[in-house]
This record gives sequence, structure tokens and C-alpha cells, in this order.
Amino acid sequence: MGEWLELTINDVAQVFDGPHATPSKTEVGPWFLSISSLVGGRLVLGESAHLSEADYGRWTTRVTPQAGDVLFSYETRLGDAALMPAGVKACLGRRMGLLRPKRNMVKPEFLLYAYMGPEFQRVIAERAIHGATVDRIPLVDLPKWPIRVPVLSEQQAIAEVLGALDDKIALNERIRQTALSLAGACYESVGIGNEPEVLGDLAELFDGPHATPHKTPTGPWFLSISSLKSGYLDLVESAHLSEEDFPRWTRRVQPQGGDVLFSYETRLGDAALMPPGVRGSLGRRMALLRSKSAAVSGSLLLHAYLAPAFQEEIKRRTIHGATVDRLPLKEMPGWRISLPAAGERERLSEKLDALHTTVMQTADENRTLADLRDTLLPQLITGKLRVKDATRVVEEAV
Repeated sequence: MGEWLELTINDVAQVFDGPHATPSKTEVGPWFLSISSLVGGRLVLGESAHLSEADYGRWTTRVTPQAGDVLFSYETRLGDAALMPAGVKACLGRRMGLLRPKRNMVKPEFLLYAYMGPEFQRVIAERAIHGATVDRIPLVDLPKWPIRVPVLSEQQAIAEVLGALDDKIALNERIRQTALSLAGACYESVGIGNEPEVLGDLAELFDGPHATPHKTPTGPWFLSISSLKSGYLDLVESAHLSEEDFPRWTRRVQPQGGDVLFSYETRLGDAALMPPGVRGSLGRRMALLRSKSAAVSGSLLLHAYLAPAFQEEIKRRTIHGATVDRLPLKEMPGWRISLPAAGERERLSEKLDALHTTVMQTADENRTLADLRDTLLPQLITGKLRVKDATRVVEEAV
């Protein structure tokens, strides 16, 4: 094992921050990156917005993100980071900075893993400024912060081992997105029935608690509306609650496999299918629809909810408040929703169920792979585990 060097961030990277304002959002155009897009070491562009080409020039006067930059949050979501991919035209968003690796000193992939490793996460926790409203990383001091790195050849070896897990996770994500796209296309290919039906005749509606429990490192899931990804429930975005709190937070309802979870405040229109075997409670601003009949499966109800016709109904019925928009839950059971003709439902449900099984299986595998990566990461980044030993473990997993 090679020697590890005690360096500073300035020795291995340049530090840049983003604009301190927000441009007008557009439907298309370059990406205006959000700290919400930094998810488990990955950049999830679906959590970001777009800005115009005209604004793009102004928002990149400080820096234009390029492939290999390590994007990070310097306010609120401290410790979150992701590698900037190639071929993405984007600018930094508010509360976001980047580290541009000095490639004669550090590999970009290794810098990301080192940033996310336990040693540097402790540095962040110890040196962050804890404000009355938000915590932040003082960017003027960040270049002086310590970081340990091995020689480039060992950096490359560590990055390849952990990268193999991330590559498999990325492949599973592409499979999941393909399955979700196919499910949407299958639903759209089938004509709807003659008349929209009353939602309350098809499903029961339950809302979640109006408070937040004490979060715990493990235990049942406390689901978050941030986990709703247009048909897919991303548990990485949710937290845990204790076994003691679980009965209180499921007093109204305990989500079960096949329920359609949705947000009734802020992220209106988002919905996802509850996977079987996941034990959790609804989070704040979250509700669910539970089908009353085997003839209307959860996956069928989900795609009816996500279909353009019902999304337009949501927009039309939304109550626009001073701070947040919300859905009037008491009125929702009386809304109309369009479903395929009765004769088409069973065949379509079988197709949708099969595709959503693929979605859930890849999600389960990714959680296992992510747990393995997060177990190996601190041991490799601190030099406690040899690369060849980690390689054997990863080869068995992928």
C-alpha cells in the first residue's frame, strides 16, 4: 500500500461557487443545477430546472461546470456531492459550489469518494458554520481544509473498485427508466373508457401525519415526498423512524404494496407505487390511494393518476396559497379520473405489473449495491482495506 499524503483542498483542486440568485425557469434549455440533484454521489438531473440560453451566459460568468468537476452543496445539504458528467450543458445553482481537480494531484473520481468519505465528512461537520437558519461551508476557508490522498495509481485503483458498483447502479437506473417509459407507453396505447369514473368509487384516500417524528439511523421508513419520482419510489430520499414511533405514525393508515402514494402539497402531480415488503409510514404532505377492487390494480391506478387528463384536473383544482400550493383532499374522492375500458384492464394491468416488478427489483438491488459501496468506501478511503480484497467482494456482487 502506497504512502498517503496529508494535503489541503487547495493542493488538489480549485474552489468555485455558483450565483447567489435564481434565474427565470424555462421548459427547455441548459440545466440550472439544484442541490436536490446531488443524490448519493450521483447527479440526478430530474431534480433540477432549466434556464434560457440568454441567462446561461450570465450564470456562468464565475465558472462553467465541466466533466470531472466535483459538485457540492455549501448550504443546508452539507456533505452531498456528485461528479459532473460529460455532455451536460449546465450552470451551478444557488448554494452549490464545485471542486475542479488538479489532475496531476488527484483523480476526479477519487476526489468525489474522498469528499464523501468519513474523514472529510468529519472535517465538514467540525468546520461548518452553524447559523440560526442554515448551516454552511465557509468557501473562503475551504481551500485550507485537510484531505488525505494516496499516489495517483492507488487513487485510480480505489476509484475503479467503487466505480464498478456505481456503474452497476447506473445500469440498473437505466433499466428502471426504460421500464417506466414502457409502462407509460403501454398505458397511453390503450384507449380510455367512454366516461371518466368517480375516483372515490375506485379507491380509498388516506392522508399521512401532520408532524415529523424523531429521525433514526435505521428502522421503518418515514417516507418523503422527495422520494416520489414520477412512478418510482426512491427510498434514498426518505428517512427512518423508531419502532416506538411507528405505531403512532401509522395510526391513520399503514402503506402497503400497490398503494399509490402522492403529494398533496408543493410537489403536486408527483406519485409512485408503494413496493411490497417495504415497511414505512406516510410522511408529511403525503397521501395514498388504495384500490377498492382487484379489477383496478395499483399500477393501473398509478398511470391513470399520472396521465395528462388527471394531471390537468390536478392543475385545475389546485388551491394556490400564500406559501404553498395544495390539493383539497376532502374533495378529491369526488373528482373524475379516466381509465381504460373494463375489458382492457386485466390485460393492461398484467403488463404494467410486470414492468413495475422490474422497477422494484432494480431498486432493491441498487440499495444493496449502495450499502456495499458505503461499507467499502470508508475502509478504502482511510487505507484500512486493501484494494485487492475489496475487488473480490465487488466482483461477487456485480
